Amino acid sequence: MMNIKYAPLFESFNIGKGIQLKNRIVMAPMTNFSSNPDGIVSDEEVKYYERRSNGVGMVITACTYVTVNGKGFHGEFGGDRDEMIPSLRRLASAIKEKGAKAILQIFHGGREVPPELVPNRDVVSASNIPSEGEGKPVPRALTETEVESIIRDFGETTRRAIEAGYDGVEIHGANGYLIQQFFSPHSNRRKDRWGGTLEKRLTFPMAVVDEVKKVVAAYAKEPFLVGYRFSPEEPETPGITMADTLALIDALAEKDLDYLHVSLMDFWSTPKRGVVETRSRIEIIQERVGDRVPVIGVGSIYSADDALKALETGVTLIALARELIIDPEWVQKVEQGRESEIVTKINKNHQHELDVPDPLWKAIIHSPGWFPGVE
Repeated sequence: MMNIKYAPLFESFNIGKGIQLKNRIVMAPMTNFSSNPDGIVSDEEVKYYERRSNGVGMVITACTYVTVNGKGFHGEFGGDRDEMIPSLRRLASAIKEKGAKAILQIFHGGREVPPELVPNRDVVSASNIPSEGEGKPVPRALTETEVESIIRDFGETTRRAIEAGYDGVEIHGANGYLIQQFFSPHSNRRKDRWGGTLEKRLTFPMAVVDEVKKVVAAYAKEPFLVGYRFSPEEPETPGITMADTLALIDALAEKDLDYLHVSLMDFWSTPKRGVVETRSRIEIIQERVGDRVPVIGVGSIYSADDALKALETGVTLIALARELIIDPEWVQKVEQGRESEIVTKINKNHQHELDVPDPLWKAIIHSPGWFPGVE
């Protein structure tokens, strides 16, 4: 029997126009490095998702690249051409058969791509400014024609997601990838209509949203969600501040999106600059746009009490990331009144019991800073 205090986590929610989530818990998008080199999803990857799709209301996949020069990771699955539709469909079906809604996260890595993964080692971005850090490639600034082509690619991958049976797409405008690169004053130094002022730096993200929504209107026969993920701040100077992000989410809230997803390592983190504020970023964002568009919060939520406290901020949905790798049965344990049995540290001998593919397991074991509590 579920402890009644956790009942709010299991209230159903009607998201978008005609899609009902069975609860308020979402599997966050996490790169798993486990697809085949040709961009086709692997058997191990499908098994990993199946295991974690049983309890949550919605699964947002790892990012899939919309253009061949946007591949950001070794072992990332592709959505850049129609030949990928069977692969995309296999993953969508695996998730939906377990009772969760399936959302495909679509992205372009921009200046963050490993040069060896893209044709002719041609790394592109809004401008020719490299990421901060040792040995980062200097990207080539995209031409106007290329910018417009990539916007269409986001639309084309959305069409493929519809044909593959997904319930929606999440536009990945977070974590320093191409969409964020156009919004950021660090990476976007353009002087044309795609950059310069804050308003012009919004042009590319908004054009991607408009293109994706146009494709959904043209091709989706069933209700189909469009969400947008963003990172509230950047450490670089110049860089995105909380004030910039408030302008971004005001613009996004006008676009009739189905949700906004805040990318945070810690749900309760507070702003660094741009606003004078002691509340968490998520509370500021929720107050600003939460009455206009559902907000998904995420970040270091390990226990049922953590999730409940996060939900009490007013956000609509709570996303679990590392927590679902550590304990794939997190949701079921809370639902069955066994929340005290939730595992919060990963045991390095339990890979096969957890159905974690080899490449992801290696990343976990070798990155204890990213993954707390490796034992």
